[in-house]
Amino acid sequence: MKVVLLAGGYGTRIAEESYLKPKPMVEIGGKPILWHIMKIYSYYGFHDFIICAGYKQYLIKEWFADYYLHNSDVTFDFSHGENKMIVHNHSCEPWKVTIVDTGLSTLTGGRIRRVQPYVGQEPFLMTYGDGVCDLDINALCTFHKEHKKIATLTAVLQEQNKGILDIQQDGSVHAFREKKEADCFPINAGYMVLEPEIFSYIEGDQVSFEKQPLETLANEGQLNSYLHRGFWQCMDTIHEKELLEKLWATGKAPWKKWES
Repeated sequence: MKVVLLAGGYGTRIAEESYLKPKPMVEIGGKPILWHIMKIYSYYGFHDFIICAGYKQYLIKEWFADYYLHNSDVTFDFSHGENKMIVHNHSCEPWKVTIVDTGLSTLTGGRIRRVQPYVGQEPFLMTYGDGVCDLDINALCTFHKEHKKIATLTAVLQEQNKGILDIQQDGSVHAFREKKEADCFPINAGYMVLEPEIFSYIEGDQVSFEKQPLETLANEGQLNSYLHRGFWQCMDTIHEKELLEKLWATGKAPWKKWES
């Protein structure tokens, strides 16, 4: 199956870095978070990627065009009056990467719809370009095939990290307690499996995939969720970027399965 990655938004909530580059190109441990996500999929044998680019899309294209330069030793030889480049110890992934300019202001559903010609009439994987996890992708795919729905999304439990108040109508606090595991609530973490029928649920560029398409699928009983109880973390803010950087730098990055 092909893997579609959404990498075209502005990333305004991490504007400290995204004003220079697309948010998926913000680096964790010296590599774009997009690279980390692709390594997760590649670990499970998925190597064919379609990147839905938009904002500063040329930076994504340039990074992959120079992949050898980023990851190998290089000799530039000018000694004979010519510019000769020798790439040593080739470091290459087994990837096929298609980068599609899906527009500057296109919403998530519209971006998915625009890559239909590259996906074809087959099931595909899809996720956002700003979240890493230790999800078993093969188990997710098996779950999707068994349940035979148009779409399966990965759900994670969002922790409630504040004390819980029971407030009465007059404003008085009737009870206070610390958070419990039962206070967690499931959220959409991306890492989806989609059937090609999904394209018929997206009418144009200004469709947010998380609204009309997923809501319609849910109403029709065609949306399933796969609960992942392991690690998942998005990178919406500088604080979250610093958290991921710390995990990577200390050798405690749960998503780094490819070297486990």
